[in-house]
Amino acid sequence: MDKQQKITVVNMHAGGEPLRIVRSGYPEIPGDTIMEKRRYARENLDHLRHFLMFEPRGHVGMYGAVLVEASHPDAHFGVLFMHNEGYSTMCGHAILALGRYAIDHGLVEATEPVTEVRIECPCGLVVASVQVKDGVTGAVSFNSVPAFLHSRDVTVEVNGIGELSVDVAYGGAFYGVVPAYMFGLNVQKSRTRYLIDAANAVSAGIRSVVTLQHPDDADLAFLYGTMLTDGNDTYSADPTANVFVFADSQVDRSPTGSGIAARIAAQAARGLISKGQKRRFESLIGTSFECTYLEDTKCGEHDAIIAKVEGKAHYSGVASFWREGDDPVKDGFLLR
Repeated sequence: MDKQQKITVVNMHAGGEPLRIVRSGYPEIPGDTIMEKRRYARENLDHLRHFLMFEPRGHVGMYGAVLVEASHPDAHFGVLFMHNEGYSTMCGHAILALGRYAIDHGLVEATEPVTEVRIECPCGLVVASVQVKDGVTGAVSFNSVPAFLHSRDVTVEVNGIGELSVDVAYGGAFYGVVPAYMFGLNVQKSRTRYLIDAANAVSAGIRSVVTLQHPDDADLAFLYGTMLTDGNDTYSADPTANVFVFADSQVDRSPTGSGIAARIAAQAARGLISKGQKRRFESLIGTSFECTYLEDTKCGEHDAIIAKVEGKAHYSGVASFWREGDDPVKDGFLLR
């Protein structure tokens, strides 16, 4: 039999969005910084991303996390995020899951009633606060990296629609933000295929006219995807809904943790929400996270905010995956 490679994982989800956490079997990832590690994984280990994210072990909507040694002096560990197209710079639902995971699996010692888990992400240090009672982990929150409205009311040409006005905001990654009703769609009732097509069209339009820049690292300056919203941006006690389409037409099942940080930053920039106010954000499947406009800050020349994102993650299983040398689909495949 040809050489086998075994990788073990723990599967979790937050708000319905999966997270496959690598436990063992992944090669060491060299690099002096988290961005260097991300670059190395992209250039040298991408076959393992395919192996873990794609069929027959995964699916087009799978999301993953590889824990790495941190370069930030205050971090407990670092993480590289992966999806169907590559490696993202931030992932809120993954932070919610990793906060629980780190305590439950002994990476961080539990302290009641709240334990801090300090995670170095490609976008920077993110601190998760995990509720612990009688040794059991519960809800998790984290404060975002500085989030800001990068481009306001950008006119983009969208295939089949014409000109649209959209925002581009940052919450750890860059997001296009536009109401779904501009396409005659409802984020919780319309067919997912139509939502994907609309979001992809907006992303294409943004990429053709907006040059993204981030003051911390040029590798952060890319459009992750587009968030379609219900248009309910003025502060209200009622929930607001959105759906995020990113990477290669991948649909976030959760409300998108870093995405709602970006969205609330855009709301703050427009004066639609005040410091200290909290909103509930729902996903296309009805799950929810909460997000609070916590404080003002700066990100380079950008007026920015810190947002607090709150949610809960759950375990869904464990697995050991084999990669056999003579398997014709050992690196995976995708069908749509």
